Amino acid sequence: MASRTPEEPGPEPDARAARRRRFATAAREERPDLSLLCLLVAAEADPGLDEAGLDAAQIELDRLAGLLPYQPAGGPGAWARNLAELLGTRCGFGGSPADYRRLSSSLLHEVLRRRRGLPILLSVVWMEVARRAGAPVYGVALPGHFVVGFGDPAGAHVLADPFAGGRLLTDEDAALLVAGATGGQLTRPMTSPADPLEIVLRVLNNIRAWAEARPEHSAVQLWALDLSLLLPSRPARLRLERAQLLVRRGEFLEGAAELTEYAEVVAAVDPAGAEAIRRQAAAARAMLN
Repeated sequence: MASRTPEEPGPEPDARAARRRRFATAAREERPDLSLLCLLVAAEADPGLDEAGLDAAQIELDRLAGLLPYQPAGGPGAWARNLAELLGTRCGFGGSPADYRRLSSSLLHEVLRRRRGLPILLSVVWMEVARRAGAPVYGVALPGHFVVGFGDPAGAHVLADPFAGGRLLTDEDAALLVAGATGGQLTRPMTSPADPLEIVLRVLNNIRAWAEARPEHSAVQLWALDLSLLLPSRPARLRLERAQLLVRRGEFLEGAAELTEYAEVVAAVDPAGAEAIRRQAAAARAMLN
């Protein structure tokens, strides 16, 4: 499979449009396929990730699942320990602060290849391998640090941190992760299962944040916004962010048009905000004079 780095130009328009249609369709399935959606996000960054590459990534997840024992004795804790031993110890999946500086840490096929990534992508690997093996697994979107849960979220369960190689977490450990990320306290809703589409949006949020800190990669921020807007449920404010990004990229007319459209949407609930956005649109058009 030919491959280009994620920073290189994206796919041809027809291929990109077909891929985005597939992403939108997959996001609207009754049971969205988390691994497929994450791989389609990765394909937006790496146009060398073709159909064969998508299949190869899914096959690797299948292969890893086949290395796990079937229904180990010991309940949720046994599942968590077996995943940690396989993926964390034997296969070397994990993360470090340096991984936050790489776009590849948010791309599932690259995480499977490098065995390094952000907490949420490593958690996707854990979840997809565990799910294929029959484990009762779910994602836990702790603020600032994604982890996985095994068992019954409302009953007997354990949490594990794939970023730390699958280390089992006590309630105190989880509370420390939340306190370190937000300064706040761990609450019960924080440990409830994350919906697959919530996970995908969070992956895209990470990519947007990575690119926003690097203005030379505004094209990456733009496609991450485009994919986010294809999800059935997403913050309306992403439309404003996209319009403002277009203006920063020098696409003044398109950005102004989108600013005006967004102003009309919010005018009924926030007249002052809508007027401020209209002024942004006028300023963008003036850049052409």
